[in-house]
Amino acid sequence: MNSSQRLSNYAAFTRLDTGINQIGHLDVEKGTIQPLSLLSGFPIQDLYQVIEAGPLQIAASGSALPLSSVKLLAPISGRDVLAVGKNYMEHAKEFNASGYDSSDKVDLPSHPVIFTKRATSIIADGENIFLHPDFSKSVDYEGEIGVIVGKAGFRIPKERAMEYVWGYTIINDMTARERQRDHKQFYIGKSADTFCPMGPAAVPKEALPSVLRVQTHVNGELRQDATTDDLIFDIPTLISTLSEGQTLLPGDVIATGTPAGVGIGRNPPIFLKEGDEITVTIPGIGTLHNKVTSHNTTTERLASQSVFSLSNATRSVGATAGLTNINGKLLHYKHLGSGDNNIVFVHGLGGTLEYFSPLISEMNLPDVASLHLFDFEGHGLSPTHPLSVLTVDSLAADLSGIFSHAGITESNPGTLIAQAMGCIVALKFVLNNPGLVNRLVLFGPPSFPLSETTRGVLQERGELIRTSGLEAVVDKIVLSSTSEHTRSTNPLVISAIRLSLLGQEPEAFAKALQAFAKDEAPMPVEKLNVRTLIVTGSEDRVSSADEYASKIKEARIVVLPNVAQWHVFADLKGVSDSLKSFL
Repeated sequence: MNSSQRLSNYAAFTRLDTGINQIGHLDVEKGTIQPLSLLSGFPIQDLYQVIEAGPLQIAASGSALPLSSVKLLAPISGRDVLAVGKNYMEHAKEFNASGYDSSDKVDLPSHPVIFTKRATSIIADGENIFLHPDFSKSVDYEGEIGVIVGKAGFRIPKERAMEYVWGYTIINDMTARERQRDHKQFYIGKSADTFCPMGPAAVPKEALPSVLRVQTHVNGELRQDATTDDLIFDIPTLISTLSEGQTLLPGDVIATGTPAGVGIGRNPPIFLKEGDEITVTIPGIGTLHNKVTSHNTTTERLASQSVFSLSNATRSVGATAGLTNINGKLLHYKHLGSGDNNIVFVHGLGGTLEYFSPLISEMNLPDVASLHLFDFEGHGLSPTHPLSVLTVDSLAADLSGIFSHAGITESNPGTLIAQAMGCIVALKFVLNNPGLVNRLVLFGPPSFPLSETTRGVLQERGELIRTSGLEAVVDKIVLSSTSEHTRSTNPLVISAIRLSLLGQEPEAFAKALQAFAKDEAPMPVEKLNVRTLIVTGSEDRVSSADEYASKIKEARIVVLPNVAQWHVFADLKGVSDSLKSFL
């Protein structure tokens, strides 16, 4: 057996510690699941990726996890299941004789009986089947072999049909018999919530025998036992029939029909009741276990799903790592140093909390203060939701959350240091919370409200980023925010700025640009009564340092020669010296 076959018992699971969905190799005997990745190292997230990549691209990733640390999912989901009725002779006979068959009532159908099971009915191994007491009094089981399609095909000839089979899984085609009968078709009676248990794994055909056996037990009693040799319409016929007028896709699942031995075949019929345990076994794949209960968890589970995905979440492993809940949202927050002297940093547009790292190191600030840094929503490592409307006020509220998280109070106020557009956020915060800040440092604060020209530029850049990416604007931003002296003498600074800008997630950055472009409300900075240091550059065409200094009572200005914006990068020593004399 080669390595790809040894890792071929593919199971989907969620890690309980992170909530991340992955694919792994399930080893029931050892009670473990081995996470799998592509050879590139990319963690495999679902079976669709397994099918497309192929076995030669798949390898073990890290250590095997105990099953107690994960939650198994259905091996594949997201699409309706294609299903076949009356496909075993003895079952067709028992179904015809049951009184629940509203179809043609023949023991040997002339064509495959095809229906679908709704995707929302799919549940995993170990999950509970809802009895639906207000929907049905005749809930029945049907153990089945599930075929998983491996490649797209249309009008597939029978003689080539097995080329389109990727592998197999186990399905329990749960059925509300009277609904199946009364509605003259199968869909409603077979698509109720939890009526499609599937799993625990999916296995490629190469790792299985050519003839598969399916067995179903109810409360330990063997009820069904048959093989694929007993099918009326074999798998090639089913694939050929289904593809005659529609394209089959990789990952499509075909439930091939159930053998004799279902509840309606008993005399009298025996339907499922609360507490019953059903197992469906296919040697080589495993055993699907489910218990019947009176509680439906489907609505709750599906209601928690969203059609939206977080922007800028990949860097934090799907917003599961390195983030802190601040102001009801997940933000990238960093705490350095210790002590009662608190300093909070606010970066500008296109920056991250790392912008302040050279300054922090130069001044050895962690040795003398407790430092609090964070990335704006959508910037750096902080994600943002498509429904989250970003505004200057929302950023100021996030800053308030940082102060609260840091434990900064009016009895022990902190120092607030802000850069460029971050100064606007800082000023709004201080005006709303005057007692929480005793020293304010503003690097290149722009006039506010922003001029109509500046707001137009920000709006235009946001639109351009959404259509053409960050590369379309980065050169203009660098040119307008750096001095000729910096560009000609310090290429490392230019590289740092470009890296900071190009490292942003385009949609999130565009959202932030347009948030500042839309805010026109004036700020009464003359009401501020806090020691303030304003650091600007002699070439800074955006900063309104003089205007702020004339309005803020305790403000003083430091002008850095030959500097525009990005002051920490452009003149670290000048910024450091200014702060030392102020702090």
